[in-house]
Amino acid sequence: MSAARPAILVIDDEPQIHRFLSPALDAAGYEPKQAASGQEGLRGIALWNPDAVVLDLGLPDMDGKDVLKRAREFYAGPIIVLSAREREAEKIAALDLGANDYVEKPFGVGELLARLRASLRQAAHREAPNGPIVIGDVSIDLENRRILRADEPVRLTPKEFEVLAMLARHPGKVIGHRDLLTAVWGVAHAEDTQYLRVVVGQIRHKLERDPGLPRLIETEPGIGYRLSG
Repeated sequence: MSAARPAILVIDDEPQIHRFLSPALDAAGYEPKQAASGQEGLRGIALWNPDAVVLDLGLPDMDGKDVLKRAREFYAGPIIVLSAREREAEKIAALDLGANDYVEKPFGVGELLARLRASLRQAAHREAPNGPIVIGDVSIDLENRRILRADEPVRLTPKEFEVLAMLARHPGKVIGHRDLLTAVWGVAHAEDTQYLRVVVGQIRHKLERDPGLPRLIETEPGIGYRLSG
């Protein structure tokens, strides 16, 4: 969660939606973030961990319902579906896949902001207190980008931090190779597992007592990695 203004990621391929919605979100006290495709949106969710997501179902590269399904594998925040589709079945499918609310285009900004506030209030009731994630002698403070091992600061490269941060947001849960690669390197590198293997090895070297027998970052062969919960 953001420390100052709540970050809202809008995933929509229509430039005019961003042109009027970003200023409206900004004026309402939010930090607007933008994505114009499904893959870009998934990467934004993974990197920014926004306070809420506004998701269009009609995206150029993939169906919005597929974005919703994949996002729910690693993101627990509110997702409001925004779409011109009027079919009841689409609405039901989106809600069944984990959408918190549904707004049809054309829409009024006031209505969207009201639904956004309601979803954020509901999420706040479920949210655990913020603070560093402590596993053994390792402390991971995502908000301040501060990593400690045995109370000593550890310097991570930006890529190392991004990989560790994505795992740390979901301790105990396996995050797939493709999701990690897409989030950190982009969709063009979604199959480059060697990149990920090298970076995980570097993190283990800096944080594990015995990098050859890792206990902090565990490997799920053929699937991905998990941070010990």
